[in-house]
Amino acid sequence: MKIVVVGGTGLIGSKVVAKLSEDGHEAVAAAPGTGVNTLTGEGVAECVAGAAAVIDVSNSPSFEDAAVLDFFQTSTGNLLAAEKAAGVGHHVALSVVGTERRPDVGYFRAKLAQEKLIEDSGIPYSIVHATQFFEFVGPIAEQAAEDGTVHMPPVQFQPIAGEEVARTVGGTAAGTPLNGPVDIAGPRRYRMDEFFREALAAMGDPREVVTDPHAHYFGAEMTERDLVPADGATLGEIEYDEWLRSR
Repeated sequence: MKIVVVGGTGLIGSKVVAKLSEDGHEAVAAAPGTGVNTLTGEGVAECVAGAAAVIDVSNSPSFEDAAVLDFFQTSTGNLLAAEKAAGVGHHVALSVVGTERRPDVGYFRAKLAQEKLIEDSGIPYSIVHATQFFEFVGPIAEQAAEDGTVHMPPVQFQPIAGEEVARTVGGTAAGTPLNGPVDIAGPRRYRMDEFFREALAAMGDPREVVTDPHAHYFGAEMTERDLVPADGATLGEIEYDEWLRSR
């Protein structure tokens, strides 16, 4: 089965391509570096021709509200139009747990707009809502840094290994379209400030983690369950400390 992976050279996309190839699929990595640009439309039609499924794990280079909205609306619109013309039978998108709860947050609002385009496209689809990746623990801490400390809110947090996200996304694409979402999260639920206190210590980072109910994530204050899935989510098996040791 030919499966195109948009964003296929990135963190998650490269893992998806590898797993699909291991399973015997013809996995095609689509990215500007491979001559496929979903923002301009360059190479998109040629890439999706003959594909049974298209996976979109691409992300905006800017998280500024207007820029991220334009990215997802433009790139997704171009991609869906090419898929429709080519007769692609399954569109799979990677999105974020909690998007529908916080449309006031610019990034979540942009992902919701992307999801609406997919739902209205007429192409059979599946949307994978994932929690934060273990691989982003360092960058999240950097964004929360303030005067030599790291400010984190005391809200629920359930991160997952990128490898397990990739496995779920690839398996979903090779299966029957859900025409709806599926939530995935890590095996353990933490309190966000406590998780980062332990995680930074395990990484040898001496900075103090300050519990701050007003700390921002994605530019906004989070409430207790904004970042974790509802009951019934698919849970990964890899624990954070196990993942960290493997690195």
